[in-house]
Amino acid sequence: MAKVNDKKRSKLIGAYLPQPPKETRISFGPWGRQRFHRQHSPFVLDVHTEAVQAALAKHKERKMAVPMPSKRRSLVVQTSMDAYTPPDTSSGSEDEGSVQGDSQGTPTSSQGSINMEHWISQAIHGSTTSTTSSSSTQSGGSGAAHRLADVMAQTHIENHSAPPDVTTYTSEHPIQVERPQGSTTSRTAPKYGNAELMETGDGVPVSSRVSAKIQQLVNTLKRPKRPPLREFFVDDFEELLEVQQPDPNQPKPEGAQMLAMRGEQLGVVTNWPPSLEAALQRWGTISPKAPCLTTMDTNGKPLYILTYGKLWTRSMKVAYNILHKLGTKQEPMVRPGDRVALVFPNNDPAASMVAFYGCLLAEVVPVPIEVPLTRKDAGSQQIGFLLGSCGVTVALTSDACHKGLPKSPTGEIPQFKGWPKLLWFVTESKHLSKPPRDWFPHIKDANNDTAYIEYKTCKDGSVLGVTVTRIALLTHCQALTQACGYTEAETIVNVLDFKKDVGLWHGILTSVMNMMHVISIPYSLMKVNPLSWIQKVCQYKAKVACVKSRDMHWALVAHRDQRDVNLSSLRMLIVADGANPWSISSCDAFLNVFQSKGLRQEVICPCASSPEALTVAIRRYGRDSGRGLGTAAGAWLPVQPTIRVCFVFPFSLRISCKIKNIGEIRLYDCVQCVPQIPRKITRFGEIALLLASSPHSRVRDSSLHSLSICFPSIDNTCSDVVPSLTFQAIDSIHQVGVYCLALVPANTLPKTPLGGIHLSETKQLFLEGSLHPCNVLMCPHTCVTNLPKPRQKQPEIGPASVMVGNLVSGKRIAQASGRDLGQIEDNDQARKFLFLSEVLQWRAQTTPDHVLYTLLNCRGTIASSLTCVQLHKRAEKIAVMLMERGHLQDGDHVALVYPPGIDLIAAFYGCLYAGCVPITVRPPHPQNIATTLPTVKMIVEVSRSACLMTTQLTCKLLRSREAAAAVDVRAWPPILDTDDLPKKRPAQIYKPSNPDTLAYLDFSVSTTGMLAGVKMSHAATSAFCRSIKLQCELYPSREVAICLDPYCGLGFVLWCLCSVYSGHQSILIPPSELETNPALWLLAVSQYKVRDTFCSYSVMELCTKGLGSQTESLKARGLDLSRVRTCVVVAEERPRIALTQSFSKLFKDLGLHPRAVSTSFGCRVNLAICLQGTSGPDPTTVYVDMRALRHDRVRLVERGSPHSLPLMESGKILPGVRIIIANPETKGPLGDSHLGEIWVHSAHNASGYFTIYGDESLQSDHFNSRLSFGDTQTVWARTGYLGFLRRTELTDANGERHDALYVVGALDEAMELRGMRYHPIDIETSVIRAHKSVTECAVFTWTNLLVVVVELDGSEQEALDLVPLVTNVVLEEHYLVVGVVVVVDIGVIPINSRGEKQRMHLRDGFLADQLDPIYVAYNM
Repeated sequence: MAKVNDKKRSKLIGAYLPQPPKETRISFGPWGRQRFHRQHSPFVLDVHTEAVQAALAKHKERKMAVPMPSKRRSLVVQTSMDAYTPPDTSSGSEDEGSVQGDSQGTPTSSQGSINMEHWISQAIHGSTTSTTSSSSTQSGGSGAAHRLADVMAQTHIENHSAPPDVTTYTSEHPIQVERPQGSTTSRTAPKYGNAELMETGDGVPVSSRVSAKIQQLVNTLKRPKRPPLREFFVDDFEELLEVQQPDPNQPKPEGAQMLAMRGEQLGVVTNWPPSLEAALQRWGTISPKAPCLTTMDTNGKPLYILTYGKLWTRSMKVAYNILHKLGTKQEPMVRPGDRVALVFPNNDPAASMVAFYGCLLAEVVPVPIEVPLTRKDAGSQQIGFLLGSCGVTVALTSDACHKGLPKSPTGEIPQFKGWPKLLWFVTESKHLSKPPRDWFPHIKDANNDTAYIEYKTCKDGSVLGVTVTRIALLTHCQALTQACGYTEAETIVNVLDFKKDVGLWHGILTSVMNMMHVISIPYSLMKVNPLSWIQKVCQYKAKVACVKSRDMHWALVAHRDQRDVNLSSLRMLIVADGANPWSISSCDAFLNVFQSKGLRQEVICPCASSPEALTVAIRRYGRDSGRGLGTAAGAWLPVQPTIRVCFVFPFSLRISCKIKNIGEIRLYDCVQCVPQIPRKITRFGEIALLLASSPHSRVRDSSLHSLSICFPSIDNTCSDVVPSLTFQAIDSIHQVGVYCLALVPANTLPKTPLGGIHLSETKQLFLEGSLHPCNVLMCPHTCVTNLPKPRQKQPEIGPASVMVGNLVSGKRIAQASGRDLGQIEDNDQARKFLFLSEVLQWRAQTTPDHVLYTLLNCRGTIASSLTCVQLHKRAEKIAVMLMERGHLQDGDHVALVYPPGIDLIAAFYGCLYAGCVPITVRPPHPQNIATTLPTVKMIVEVSRSACLMTTQLTCKLLRSREAAAAVDVRAWPPILDTDDLPKKRPAQIYKPSNPDTLAYLDFSVSTTGMLAGVKMSHAATSAFCRSIKLQCELYPSREVAICLDPYCGLGFVLWCLCSVYSGHQSILIPPSELETNPALWLLAVSQYKVRDTFCSYSVMELCTKGLGSQTESLKARGLDLSRVRTCVVVAEERPRIALTQSFSKLFKDLGLHPRAVSTSFGCRVNLAICLQGTSGPDPTTVYVDMRALRHDRVRLVERGSPHSLPLMESGKILPGVRIIIANPETKGPLGDSHLGEIWVHSAHNASGYFTIYGDESLQSDHFNSRLSFGDTQTVWARTGYLGFLRRTELTDANGERHDALYVVGALDEAMELRGMRYHPIDIETSVIRAHKSVTECAVFTWTNLLVVVVELDGSEQEALDLVPLVTNVVLEEHYLVVGVVVVVDIGVIPINSRGEKQRMHLRDGFLADQLDPIYVAYNM
């Protein structure tokens, strides 16, 4: 090894020697520099001095290599305390001044292995501090070297000079150095010499010149030592999609790599014209009487013969008028190079041909398009977008076509949807000016200027314009002439569309170049006489015919009616179907029938073409061998002259196929192709074998691809037979599955102008739900094979892990609380009373004439009202009746069956005065006794009611003949009619002995169909009323409008209790009255100048739908909502953002402020947890990832992100209420913004469930739960709803940061599918968006199948359109396969009084076959 000189040595170790402060080379972090120097700087410099001196002494004793500057780069640049870089044990570091030698200058092998073992032990055990034991166990003092590395790991060398290798110095005294706690900023590692830099496990760049052992260890460190906590792990949802595994039995590519094929050389012909216009001039002047084009009428007779002389003169006239008669001389409308639309019908090829060549002569670019029949057709073809993008302002058309276009009442042609404004110019000779004798068009040689633009319809229905240059046009005509052997004066029969593709190339362009005679067969004639083209071949002794396989098939059907057929004159029958797999069968069948009519086998010549590449290959007459390319038609087609062809894998640019591969045809270095394509490669656009592409439906990036859909057009009589036959045929022949089979009535599929099925239009109708099939069969289970993997739940982690996870992630425990009731100072005189009955007596004495309740009827007038003293006296009379007529004792239960009104309130307080327990029950509906009366009977029986109080009208209804047919009327308890009350007062009013005794029972039917009654004590009732009073700031001077059902939950409390406690006036509006007068509620709010109002979602939806078109008339009637401060929607579900936003926007013009609308949240265990109130921040809205919710996680995303779900805050937490988010399985607290069950603790929690079965386990689990760790002493009530808390940047009235509660959904309603948790409302929202006729939707599960019930607002023929739409939208947005789709009439889905769907009742009706559906589809 070369000796290190003093100069180089001082340069290498200069950074480590003690220096003056101004030249210090050691750099620390932004805060670590000062602290490190203040506490440890002298000691560290001593360490450096000792280490360097020992290293230099060792260097003098032996020869050693000069270390590379990047050798210890990881030591200097290391920034992470969790990553370790091993000491270098390699023996040879190359340098310009060093010579490779033996192992004398390196440490011993045992010493190096000890260093490596120590480093591995340090990395595995995660040690971040140096130890003293290593120095005593290692020879050569390598432990001290590691301690030096620990110190230097926290430093940066400012000039990036590398330190010397000091790994072998010896230290006699152990050194202990404290590692700084701050991490420093990293720097970019440069590249030294020719050494390539690589990254270690923590991203630190190091030299690639390391040993294999170190590299293996670095790779090992790249893997995490342990997985992160599942609670705080964010899923990468892109990996949830199952990757389609290749089929091991799939055939492998065989053969050598495919080489490009080249067509034959284009022959040089001396008389070929330099351009197509020159050819027209030549034939127009030399042979003016030669026939060019013959058109036919619908009877098959010649309609018009266009000669070459007429074509030349008329084309010149059109060119002159385009350039000189449009616009003014100073500002012509059309200049050379502009685009002009050609709008001609398919039965007038002569006028179109004249206009086309007129544009070529005028050097303008023709854009041939279809004739718009209606404004809808024009927009559906998206032709207008093409014309607009091409800058088209002039449309050339014929006189007959111009008259047939749709006209406005003033006689003008309207502007079609999506079309630019056009000037319609008629090209008939009588409408044109004759050009001067001295005017001639300028005919140039073919160049790279644009000749014409051909439109192309893509798979999705969009229209593209393909630009063809003049040189490409001429070269293509020359290649076709050589390939087809065209000669002058030949006759060709053309059945194809003359505006594009093969029909344009052969019938309009190449024919003029060779002075051929074209017989054009219109589509209208083919519909009447399918044999017309064969007849014209015989009549004119045509040499060539251009047809599609469809025309050959039609001729086979009708050939029996024609006897005198002779096709011996044909030398080429060009079949222009591209890669249509139908061509081979049609060709064979046509040959078998007409071979006896003179048709030769070599005459049939399929061709392969596309608008971008023009003609790629065509079979030559009499040539069956040679170079060619295989198509689905089964023909071996020789490649066109001047063309080079290669096969590549579809959707790839450079990967070529092997010899026996199937791929996409691409052309390159081709003169006739479109020159604007980059890389000079033109995509042919066709797969060589379409049947090899998989038709299975795939879910990628949340969208469906490659739907395999068949649309047979059949008669209704065989609709039951066709599906089975179709499935058998497709499965046996092609071995692929069918996603959807839709059978439509005959002749109802959209057609192209030439009679083919319009595939993109058909697909569009199918996706829009406008196809109206007569039968639909879906098979998603067999076709959709790459759904996300089912979620496999891992074993729950322990409480300690959750606590550590919260600390590591810096998240607090998700808990929040409202204001403390004990710290609120107010002048509430009702606080001194423990019972509501005492509050009512106090108000009757202090403010006897103060109005508490006002009931409105459907006309908006006051039906009745109650003052404090009136309510008190009426309650006393009811108490007397209960004790005398009912003979009830203290604690007996009384069922109150009243319609919404004053009687219900008086009966409730009468029960309190008598010491009875009231239960409010909704009365049966007079028009629907059979279904509503059993619920009344069930509540009366379950609540153990000893008596039933009601009005005289309802009493008669309960004992009517219709009621006897529904229930056993003899089993009713005693029924008391409160219309006839006694006139005396009770001896004394009952006063409960304990505030915890039962005040009333709250019965309701949950959305899952469970009838549950909760017990509310007197203390909870008073606390509840006080909390609402403080939140809403309710005082005797306030007026509150209530449009709620008064039978359960917060609606009952607001209707009956709050006014007595707070003293405010309640304006009561029964929701049933809105059915006859939807504006009743809003008119009352405006009339009484109400600032606070409460409603339900059903009321809000009724106003939104019923008053949507009446806002102007309501404004004229004086409706003003500007005084509304809070409009609270009372609900027990996730807030409906779409409905509340629609309501706010609709009535914004009437003065309603958007901030006024908010929601509340309550449940069975606590009737009101959140209520927005009057003070505090506005409700916030967040957007979460819907896919994360399925895994019980919350991921906040931006608005408009894919799979984003908006969630609105459910109001402000009520005073005296504490909330915590807990894991429903482990009962442990969760972190902030984590999804879990909402637990609540408050003074107005319900006492428990009232049940005759005594299920104490359910009682303790719901009302007396405790956390498994953390605060294990507090007793919580489980709401059964999933949600999460999020601390916002807003501040409450007390100045603290606001905690927002977001409700996601009920645990009981959530569906476990594929291991993930789905909330029905999310799927239902997607289904409602799928089609405009879907008014309502409900989903549930049945035997692991997802059942979707949709209400149809439309004709029954639209029912089958909904089946594939519902299946598609659920599959795309939720990755679920729908098992059953049920289409029903409006109103079938049951909805309770709060506007919530009764999904379990619907499920029971479905299983009992009681829905009377329009259509039921069972997806196979």
